[in-house]
Amino acid sequence: MPLAIFSVNPLARLGRAVITQLQGFGKAALFLLHSVIHMFSRPWQWRRVIEQLYFIGAKSIIVICVTGLFTGMVLGLQGYYTLSQFGSTGLLGSAVALTLIRELGPVLTAIMIIGRAGSAMTAEIGIMRISEQIDALKTMTIDPIRFLVSPRIIAALISFPLLTAIFDTVGIFGGYLTGSQLLGINPATYFYRVESSVSIMDVAEGFIKSLFFAITVISVCCYHGYYTHTRRNNYGAKGVGLSTTTAVVQASILVLVIDYILTSFLL
Repeated sequence: MPLAIFSVNPLARLGRAVITQLQGFGKAALFLLHSVIHMFSRPWQWRRVIEQLYFIGAKSIIVICVTGLFTGMVLGLQGYYTLSQFGSTGLLGSAVALTLIRELGPVLTAIMIIGRAGSAMTAEIGIMRISEQIDALKTMTIDPIRFLVSPRIIAALISFPLLTAIFDTVGIFGGYLTGSQLLGINPATYFYRVESSVSIMDVAEGFIKSLFFAITVISVCCYHGYYTHTRRNNYGAKGVGLSTTTAVVQASILVLVIDYILTSFLL
């Protein structure tokens, strides 16, 4: 009899863990669906969308430019010494541009926005939850998800592709600084390779990824902030901190996972 109990209990715990995870996935999916539906409901929340465009987009430009510049410079440096082993340093422009536009541009842009804006919105919504401001919105018959989440998704869908384009442009310029100004590659050759190797499909691939990343990042960060109060034995400021940490980690991992999935379909 004790042996039977010992053998059942681990299975029961495993079953409860699986059910809990499935419930969490379902809850997150409904949260995202609710947010997307309210993106198209009237009255339009243009003022809140513009506020979030400023917060997510405009205030991230400096971070994106600095990250893009040094990413391009590192790619130029590493690419030059790799291509020089095969006598193909003239292809540096193609290597830098395609690497940035297809992969590093959208991925690093999303990760930088997670660190700068995603963590802040998780903490903001989490504090609103524990201070009962979200309950106050419900009391005033204002849908909290429509008021807090939908404008952020709209702003992210606009901001992510634009920030990705800025990252790519600055990164290509960073590769030019390293390859041409530091290592002596002909500038005309560098930019000719960039122009001749990049197609509209490459640019579209990067923008498609950025749109998926936008929905993923905002939904994950807002979800963890919105349900901060459901954390077991972690209430108040500690719960907000843990929700913010969880949101940043999960959103970053999901960006990498989605990037692999999309790349496998788009190649």
